[in-house]
Amino acid sequence: MTELTAAEKRFIQQNLQINVQTLLLRKHEETIRWKEVAAQIQARQKAAQKLPTWYANPDLLFPPTLSVEQASSERTARYKASLVNGHRLLDLTGGMGVDSWAFAQRLDQVTYVEQQPALAALAAHNFPILGMTNVEIHPQDGLSYLQSMIDPVDWIYLDPARRNEHGGRVVRLEDCVPDVTATGLLNRLLAKADRLLLKASPLMDIDAAVGRLQQVEAVHVVAVQNEVKEILFIISRLPLSTDEVSIAAVNLTEQGDGPAVTFRRAEERAVPVTFGNPLRYLYEPNAALMKAGAFRVVAARYGLQKLAPHSHLYTTDALVWPFPGRVFDLMAVSRPDRKELRTVLPDLKANLTVRNFPQPAEELRKKLGLREGGDIFVLATSLLNGDKRLLITRKVTNVQSS
Repeated sequence: MTELTAAEKRFIQQNLQINVQTLLLRKHEETIRWKEVAAQIQARQKAAQKLPTWYANPDLLFPPTLSVEQASSERTARYKASLVNGHRLLDLTGGMGVDSWAFAQRLDQVTYVEQQPALAALAAHNFPILGMTNVEIHPQDGLSYLQSMIDPVDWIYLDPARRNEHGGRVVRLEDCVPDVTATGLLNRLLAKADRLLLKASPLMDIDAAVGRLQQVEAVHVVAVQNEVKEILFIISRLPLSTDEVSIAAVNLTEQGDGPAVTFRRAEERAVPVTFGNPLRYLYEPNAALMKAGAFRVVAARYGLQKLAPHSHLYTTDALVWPFPGRVFDLMAVSRPDRKELRTVLPDLKANLTVRNFPQPAEELRKKLGLREGGDIFVLATSLLNGDKRLLITRKVTNVQSS
């Protein structure tokens, strides 16, 4: 898309909340290119929460909404940038350019490579406006550029495309483009860089991927507001055993980044865990910890008892704070029976969470006659002896440090 006119920029800024379909039905004025403006408004609406810095800048041009959806958020991009060091980084899958933008704020030189000319042109337009004058842009296929490059870099960043030829999402590394598990590709990448930072699907089986890649140095499971968004693999030239790989789980929130938990699989298997029935406080690890599989480590690190081997809920008599997840104050325990539940929860209104329970949440909610909402949380789970119980709780918040 060509540069927006002053009138078009004004119209976009004044109509960021407008329904785009309604806009396209309006009587067209010759001074504004309506289809182009509508596309920019729609893309900005997608970017409002995800890319607040970009959204706030009226001079930027946005790609189609699919590219905005596929781009990293500012928070995850900045987290990735915190993992790299040195002077030079090569981003082989540049896309909209959000990751390159974050890397360029940390390193001296970033090379952005993108095979779609339109996206590369937008990046060339946007980077100077964002103050990024240390980004070199190459509109070509990433692997072709890799073959032609002469000087090595400190890092290569790769975010393989996770959609097949029909537009469906894929998860396995070998189904992505490029396929980093293809014979010789990792060696070709690491011949040009000290380390590779690889972004993968949040649905990825971490241990299976580590086994396939073999040269993984560290894994970072990144959640935003308790939803896992990315799994990042740091890959080096030296092969490591699965037990030696460092795994970090972090939850990025509006209130600040929660405490990261780092561990190794050998520690997770070996650390002792005690079990017990629900006490005064209950703990539910955040989504990043759950995805990382730090089930025993989190109990040992925070001095918690586990309710049952597969429940992944924890308990203590004395409050442990801060905790990387949700903390609840136990009010009552009930069997999964509507009549008994009503004795402790007369209005049958609560938020329901199911952990290691035979019924899915919606089915159980219907059985119990629960209405969603309020400040009560019902945790449906299995205890150590196999009993199915409902734990009626309130969420613990705003704990003051002494």
